[in-house]
Amino acid sequence: MASIAIWASIAMLTGMMATVGAAKAQDVAATPAASAAPAVTIPNLWDPNRRLDRPATTALTGIRFTTTDDFPPFNFTGPDGKLTGFNVDLARAICRELSVPCTIQARPWDGLVETIAAGRVDAALAGIAITPENRAKLDFSDVYLRPVARFAGRKGETAARLNAEGLAGRKIAVTKGSSHEAYLAAFFPASTRVAVDTPGAAEEALKAGSVDLVFGDGVQLAFWLQSEPAAGCCDFVGGAYVEPHFFGQGLAIALPPNRNDLRLAVNWALDSLYDKGVFAELYLRYFPVGYF
Repeated sequence: MASIAIWASIAMLTGMMATVGAAKAQDVAATPAASAAPAVTIPNLWDPNRRLDRPATTALTGIRFTTTDDFPPFNFTGPDGKLTGFNVDLARAICRELSVPCTIQARPWDGLVETIAAGRVDAALAGIAITPENRAKLDFSDVYLRPVARFAGRKGETAARLNAEGLAGRKIAVTKGSSHEAYLAAFFPASTRVAVDTPGAAEEALKAGSVDLVFGDGVQLAFWLQSEPAAGCCDFVGGAYVEPHFFGQGLAIALPPNRNDLRLAVNWALDSLYDKGVFAELYLRYFPVGYF
């Protein structure tokens, strides 16, 4: 997925998501996150003081969603051959909240922006980057998830000195040429950056103890930490780093231009799903090790 390059490496998660895909048969329950997994931070990108009026949807006869099938855990083909993932279930939840029928179809990434811009589909949950170039062709919903960067260290690593001074001279594995390497250079210049070719190589270096920390994409690291290859060696250290200049504006639903009615309806549904706990249930389903 070229649109959000820092998340491209999570294509390896297809196999790791098989269990999640098989377990998702139940409908989304509106269960507050606090009662499900109190240790996991649920990202909240909505203003708690904002109160949106439910938009009129009488003219909205249905929503034709599109996505891709190669971006786990957001959208991928499950072990039963059906389209699944966080984005897919979120699209279904939006339609239920609006009480409108919807279809969800996978399409190739190439040409997807043009397909939406031409109105051949109504909405896309496919990680299309919110850039000036894309904004000139498309409209976007509110952001519902953001990419974050995280440090991970071996068990027992403390976050007490997780600042520029405290990391001076410490070895930090990072993917060569990535936005994470650029972020370390900008904000932790005195650390010793160990640039490697892939996120997997950074993780192996941490597990082997040849570096003190790894800095990378939160989603990628969350799934590695719970994986068999990690063997329980490591944990997240410190909090999430959210910097749009380095890591992107976040995930939003791409819409055709001049569909203000649809944008207002989708934004209301997203806000309502968060208030009811449905968004939290989806997040916990697909991100059992929270990355925020």
